[in-house]
Amino acid sequence: PPVKQSAPSASADNGEPDHSHDDSGCSDNSLKDTKEGADDDDEDEKIEAESKSSEIRSYIIIAILAAITYATYPGNTWGDKTFEPTIHTVFYYGWVSAISTGFGVLPLCFVSEMKEYWIGVSNAIAAGMMSAASYSLFMEGCTFDDKNDDSSLSAPLRTGLGCLLGLLFILGTKSFLDQNEDVKIGSLSGADTRKVLLIVFVMTLHSFSEGVGIGVSFGGEHGNGLGVFISASLAVHNIPEGLAVAIVLLPRKVSKATAAIWCVVTSLPQPLMAVPAFMFVHSFLPLLPVGLGFAGGAMMWVAFMELLLEAYEDTDAVTTGVASTAALAVMLSVQRTIEDHA
Repeated sequence: PPVKQSAPSASADNGEPDHSHDDSGCSDNSLKDTKEGADDDDEDEKIEAESKSSEIRSYIIIAILAAITYATYPGNTWGDKTFEPTIHTVFYYGWVSAISTGFGVLPLCFVSEMKEYWIGVSNAIAAGMMSAASYSLFMEGCTFDDKNDDSSLSAPLRTGLGCLLGLLFILGTKSFLDQNEDVKIGSLSGADTRKVLLIVFVMTLHSFSEGVGIGVSFGGEHGNGLGVFISASLAVHNIPEGLAVAIVLLPRKVSKATAAIWCVVTSLPQPLMAVPAFMFVHSFLPLLPVGLGFAGGAMMWVAFMELLLEAYEDTDAVTTGVASTAALAVMLSVQRTIEDHA
């Protein structure tokens, strides 16, 4: 009797070998390789937490900064109109203004860990704060008026020139950092380091003009009274600016102590520039609008092209817009309150 044969497969009818089993194996292997590759990418994106030894060093540095603040105290000069300011007092008030920036970390001490969404919200808040600071710098530069200012160029023109220089500087800095991808600071490396350095550079730049402002105020006709008040106003103003820096650092696993030090570093030019500005007040006056525009332009670029874009990627357009606008309004309100009491 004839033997019953099974029906041939479609591939056999076409004269093609049947590789269905091999294809399944290849598919499984491909999925496995893809999963392993994704795991490797996740591991590459993970940020290492700061080491304990580095955190301890940060606490030691904070103790040293506190000791310097106590040891260099020149005595109470508030309200003493007869007191003639000295290099010592000018440096000290600039120093206190810089140290106050570290207090910006305090509101974040109660947060243990931030998820990606809240990191985006934090970046939007930082962008709003930096935008408000940029606006204030531009306004201060454009409306600058002093009888000892002997420059032939108008204050708005000098501010605009400074803004252009600031934009060119920050673009050059970003290009340099992008070409050096292996740069590393502590536990930070790659894109995280470049972003942190860019923000620290910008915040440090704007402190130069603030330091000049402190020195000029002490060297002006109102002397000690105006200088102490301007320094105290800047000290209050520096706290939310320190918060803006800390908001960027802490999600990248930087310890709170180290973040506080970085905040202070961004304001160290204030005491360093206050002394020469006090000694050579007439020489520094024409350059003040240029410095204000320079810092404002650089800060505005980072706020819009770095922080806001990153906030949008981590959240959405509505959240980014609301958070940044609210931070902008609050910061401007604080600055206006300080100015009203001047």
